[in-house]
Parts: sequence; C-alpha cells; structure tokens
Amino acid sequence: MEIQDLETKIDELINLCDDLEKKQAIMESDHENLVEERTRLLEKNELAKSKVEAMILRLKALESE
Repeated sequence: MEIQDLETKIDELINLCDDLEKKQAIMESDHENLVEERTRLLEKNELAKSKVEAMILRLKALESE
C-alpha cells in the first residue's frame, strides 16, 4: 500500500507541475502583451503631449499678434 500511495502522490505532483507550467506560460504571455500595450500607450501619450504643446504655442502666437 505504501508504494501505491507514493505513486499517487507522484502523479499528483506531476499534474501540479503541468498545471503550473501552463499558468506560467499564460502569465508570461499576458506580461508580454501588457508591456507592448504600455509601450503603445506611452507613445500615444507623447504624441498627445506634443500636439497639446503645439496648440499652446499657436495660441500664444495668436495672442501676441
């Protein structure tokens, strides 16, 4: 009976390792996607900032005319 118990525990550990590997792969993929999204958002933010700064400069130029 002892060997059977060990085999059962080993099978459970193998299944647990498989599950953890799958979850790890999903988390790595999610992380990569989030890093890419963050990069895109930072680029969009910089573009918006540049446009707002350009508008402010144009408004100041119109004020001084």
